[in-house]
Amino acid sequence: MDSLVESGWKYLVTHFSDFQLACIGSFILHESVFFLSGLPYIFLERTGFLSNYKIQTKSNTPEAQGKCIARLLLYHCCVNLPLMMASYPVFRFMGMESSFPLPSWKVVSAQILFYFIIEDFVFYWGHRILHTKWLYKNVHSVHHEYATPFGLTSEYAHPAEILFLGFATIVGPALTGPHLITLWLWMMLRVIETVEAHCGYHFPWSPSNFLPLYGGADFHDYHHRLLYTKSGNYSSTFVYMDWIFGTDKGYRKLKALKET
Repeated sequence: MDSLVESGWKYLVTHFSDFQLACIGSFILHESVFFLSGLPYIFLERTGFLSNYKIQTKSNTPEAQGKCIARLLLYHCCVNLPLMMASYPVFRFMGMESSFPLPSWKVVSAQILFYFIIEDFVFYWGHRILHTKWLYKNVHSVHHEYATPFGLTSEYAHPAEILFLGFATIVGPALTGPHLITLWLWMMLRVIETVEAHCGYHFPWSPSNFLPLYGGADFHDYHHRLLYTKSGNYSSTFVYMDWIFGTDKGYRKLKALKET
């Protein structure tokens, strides 16, 4: 496995520059993972397949789904890609590299664990601030246009929010200056997690059934269903911040009622 990864990485660094890999390569990887993981949920919603696992009975119209995809493509090309290019010098300054040797799996795992912890902390407070009256009305309400979320709505947001909450995702890597392969793995995991959290389905194999403190779709779907002043559940991946500050009380009460 290691030799296969090293061979693939050798091909990339031989044929492409650091800038091309860090910016264009990251963008292509993000788009591929995002749409490949998110589009199946549109299929499920339109066909009604596995509907017994759907959290809400309501479904989005094809027009609403199409609007989401069109806006995403626009924002990804006009906001995400320029942001990746603009942040490249910062990551280089902080020590990001793409050359050999590749980092060990212990280093990669430790760094990604750190990224999840710091992203959860920063995201929680940023998200909670976005639920104040003015910011919700003028910025965050765009993301909440979909009260019944599906996978791709995870990145459907106002450009200002993309920049604001995007900081939570990149602050960890910016602090540690990781190898590019670590940054790519972090990006893939983060994209898959946020798509799953917005997918609108709670399956027997959903990560929240197995990972302690993991939020997942059921946790975040509650956030989208309620009014912005009462929603709570502001956490990103793991829910310890909501638990510490008591902003998941409504969700926990509802869950307890369902279990009795």
